[in-house]
Amino acid sequence: MRSVQFTAYGPPAVVHVTEAPEPHAGPGEIRVAVRASGVAPGEVAIRSGRLREVVPVVLPFRTGFDAAGVVDEVGAGVTGVHPGDEVFGAADPARRGANADFAVLTAWAPKPVEWSWEEAGGAAGAAETATRVLDRLAVVPGQTVLVQGAAGGTGAVAVQFAVARGATVIGTASEHNHDFLRSLGVVPATYGPGLVGRVRALAPAGVDAVLDCAGGALPDLVALAGDPARVVTIADFTARAHGVHLSHGAPAAEVGAGDPLAWHGLADAVALAGEGRLRVPVAAAFPMDEVAAAHELVETRHARGKVVLVP
Repeated sequence: MRSVQFTAYGPPAVVHVTEAPEPHAGPGEIRVAVRASGVAPGEVAIRSGRLREVVPVVLPFRTGFDAAGVVDEVGAGVTGVHPGDEVFGAADPARRGANADFAVLTAWAPKPVEWSWEEAGGAAGAAETATRVLDRLAVVPGQTVLVQGAAGGTGAVAVQFAVARGATVIGTASEHNHDFLRSLGVVPATYGPGLVGRVRALAPAGVDAVLDCAGGALPDLVALAGDPARVVTIADFTARAHGVHLSHGAPAAEVGAGDPLAWHGLADAVALAGEGRLRVPVAAAFPMDEVAAAHELVETRHARGKVVLVP
């Protein structure tokens, strides 16, 4: 089967399609024939080598965390899903490999009929991340939540989860994305110098919690929250210097290395999609053979929504 990997750190050109043995579903797992899979900013950063001291990997590294497809193998002990079912979900974070013709998933949920394959292919990681961080921040109805980088692949999903929790959501993005954020029920603000004043004008009573999906502005975000404990970043590796928690998922057996994965967010996503309250914006869908171009787009950090690969 075809699979995406890189064998050395470097620019987008180092990531490529290769032939690989087909994986098979083990106990508690399913295998899908992939219809779409996500290209994660974190993996783009890993591929570049910027995170080699923080997230060491064994090369060659097979990419792909979330995917959607049709079930064709069900592992021992799995119930409630059968070959032929349409699902979306994620691979084991330690193994990855979802950017391929076939992928083994360790977490999944039924694909909402309201979503295209492209939307479903990029949904699982964003839904898990949004749920994990909003749970940590204990967001409840009536609060005001600020999301930095609200138009990106994770941010655009996170703001909808926060709105669904009954929060007033302020989202930062470039001005040309403000109408897009309004369509998601978000109050838009422009990022960059002067952010503190702009957000305080929108939320005179203050901000209760901050989710940083972009990085680079933690002093301003802490000032707006009034307490670094009310800020969680998924993008800024200087977090500790600011007293801010850097959230990244970890398997249950390795919780000390990160936060517990919030896979219950997949069921929440299905419910919200069925109510017409969650969409997964897709910036672009690339054929698998054009994976380097997909990485280039993600690396610009200007993609509105998810970037995915299709067969």
